Amino acid sequence: MPDRTVRYSVLMPVYNEAKTLRTIISQVRLMDGLTLEILPISGDNNPRQTVRLEQEIVAVDDGSTDGSLEILREAEAEGLLKLVVHERNQGKGAAIRSAIAHASGEILLIQDADLEYDPRDYPRLLQPILEGRTKVVYGSRFLGGPRKAMLFRNMLGNKLLTLITNLLYDSILTDMETCYKVFRREVLEGVPLHARRFELEPEITAKILKRGYRIYEVPISYTGREYEEGKNITWKDGFPAIWTLIKYRLMD
Repeated sequence: MPDRTVRYSVLMPVYNEAKTLRTIISQVRLMDGLTLEILPISGDNNPRQTVRLEQEIVAVDDGSTDGSLEILREAEAEGLLKLVVHERNQGKGAAIRSAIAHASGEILLIQDADLEYDPRDYPRLLQPILEGRTKVVYGSRFLGGPRKAMLFRNMLGNKLLTLITNLLYDSILTDMETCYKVFRREVLEGVPLHARRFELEPEITAKILKRGYRIYEVPISYTGREYEEGKNITWKDGFPAIWTLIKYRLMD
């Protein structure tokens, strides 16, 4: 028997992902009920523990027009997830804010609805928080995990945005733009979010670092999509990301 049970919420924004949606829901659900062995951190006299992970998925359909909503309704009817519906497309940032408002877990984990990120990385993402080492974990695509080679311009854009983050916020991140961001619930409850689109990533990161949280990075696997496969973010999204980083360096 596990020593304790911890509930975590998977926040899944969905916009026109009908091709991959059933698969990613199935993959995420396989991570429900995992048991992890938790080791005491240095100087901690607590005994070794086992923790059972209880999962909920909070999926937000952000005005999809390709049948994604119907798939999500079916999954909700089967008890696989909790569904929130935006009648019109508002952007990833707005979808994540809605998901946070409906989540009940102690730990919140962001999961895109495509197949670029692998839910089998959940144990390594959750373990540092469960062990009390940190309250925020990012999964980095640049720490040596297996990955499909991304386009050079995409890699350069990611590296540039991460470098700007490190310069402005005195951090040493390797992957600010990663999807896999994991938080203890109280961290996000104390951070007002305003982003509507992809500037969510720099906004969350900037505000967390300004509040004194140190981000713990772990290596993850990555299988990036090509643009013809439905990848949405482009080089143009880099400009609002840079402005977001600068803006929140100067204000809350």
